[in-house]
Amino acid sequence: MDNQDKIAAVHRYVEAFDRSDINIIKELYADDATVEDPVGTDIHHGIDAIVAFYEGSLKNDIKLQLSGDPRCAGSEVAFPFQVNAGGMTIDVIDVFKFNDAGKVISMRAFWGPDNVKS
Repeated sequence: MDNQDKIAAVHRYVEAFDRSDINIIKELYADDATVEDPVGTDIHHGIDAIVAFYEGSLKNDIKLQLSGDPRCAGSEVAFPFQVNAGGMTIDVIDVFKFNDAGKVISMRAFWGPDNVKS
C-alpha cells in the first residue's frame, strides 16, 4: 500500500462523518480490526463492535476536520484533526495501521481531557 492510498483512507474516514455513512466505516476496516478511542480505554474488537462504536457518533452529527497533513510511515498513517460536536471541539491524532489488503487493522486515537474545548 503506497502513501497516497493511506492518505485517501484518511479522507474517506472524514467523509464517513460528513455523510453520516456507516458503510464507509465498514469499507475501511478489516473484519478483525481493533479500535482504541481514546488510547487507554477498552478496545473494540472486530467489525461488529467497531460499527456499533461508530454508529453513535454518526447519528449524533459529529463532524471531523483535518487540522494538519497526514504523516505516513511503514504500514501506518497518523493524522491530526478536530472533532466538532454540539459546540464542543476535541483535538485528536489518530493512527491507522493497514494490512496487506489495504484495510485498517488498528485505529488508535490520541486525545484526553486537555484536548477538549467547549
